[in-house]
This record gives sequence, structure tokens and C-alpha cells, in this order.
Amino acid sequence: MNNLSTTISASDFKTLLSSGDKVAIIDVRTAAEVDSVSLAGAAHFPLQTLSCAEVKSHLDAQGHRSEQPVYLLCASGQRAGRAAQQLQNEVDCPLVIIEGGIGALDNAGASLQKGQGTIMSLERQVRIAAGSLVVIGVALGTLVNPWFYGLSGFVGAGLVFAGVTDTCGMGMMLARMPWNNRTVANN
Repeated sequence: MNNLSTTISASDFKTLLSSGDKVAIIDVRTAAEVDSVSLAGAAHFPLQTLSCAEVKSHLDAQGHRSEQPVYLLCASGQRAGRAAQQLQNEVDCPLVIIEGGIGALDNAGASLQKGQGTIMSLERQVRIAAGSLVVIGVALGTLVNPWFYGLSGFVGAGLVFAGVTDTCGMGMMLARMPWNNRTVANN
């Protein structure tokens, strides 16, 4: 199979949606992100629990043909790229990453569904957790033992690593937390 993924700009994808053609869209964001804003017709398969068998089953149930592309959506395009890598040898159809993700679609004027947004975004959760760990490390380093400054240094190094590689270990761990894994119905 080995389907190499391609990309489509948000504006070109918006035009495609406007054409009225049936489009298969897989949204790999967390439940909290989908709860905040979503694209009508997108099936939700969070990257942290992405199952090729479940995606294939969903596509078969939708009557998807192998020559039709499957569009992958996330917040910025990074997780969609990782999903494409996971799916490329398992799904027998072209995989297309929507460049810039849901944010770019919003900027392009695509019709998005605003949800309840009762759970804060994964990015905010990471900022709060990282900031809290730095403050705790500094406080414990000052009040208990200077070795606790290492906690702040470790978190800082992790943030630098996340920025350089665009891979956030803390984000991946938080994405697996129960409040980020509520079930979102697939259309």
C-alpha cells in the first residue's frame, strides 16, 4: 500500500468542501479540542489512541473507495502528519494533510461548529503544568534543598526540546488523561 501523504492548503480545502462532493475527514485532535471547535462531517480518532483497524472500519462503513483521498485534520498539521505516518501502510487510499489544521481553516473562513469548550485546550494544559512544575521546583529549591532546582531545569529543557522537535512529551501524557479522552461521536 505505502501511500505517501500530500498536503492541501486550508483555502483549497474550503473550496473543496464548498463543491458539495463527499469528503472523508479524520480529525486526530483530542476530545477537548473537538468539543471546543469542529468541522462538520469529520470523524474523530484521537492521535493518542489512533487505531488503523478502526479507521479502516469507519471508512468501509461510509462506503469510501480506495481512490478517494482521506483528509487528516488536527490543530496545526503536525499531529495529522504523524497520523499519516501511522496510516500510510495500513489504509489503501491517498492521505492528505490539511495544512495549518483547524486554525487555518478558521482563518480561511471555513464553516466550523463552535462547541461547549468545557475542557481547556491541550496547549493551555501543558502551559499550566509546565509553569506549575517550574514554580514548585524553584520553591522547593529555595525552601528545602537546592537539588530541587533541577526540576525547573528539567522542565525548561523539555520545553526547549518540544520547541525544536515539535514533539511535546508532556502534551502526549496529558492527552491520555481521562478528561481529554471523552468519547466524541463520529459522524
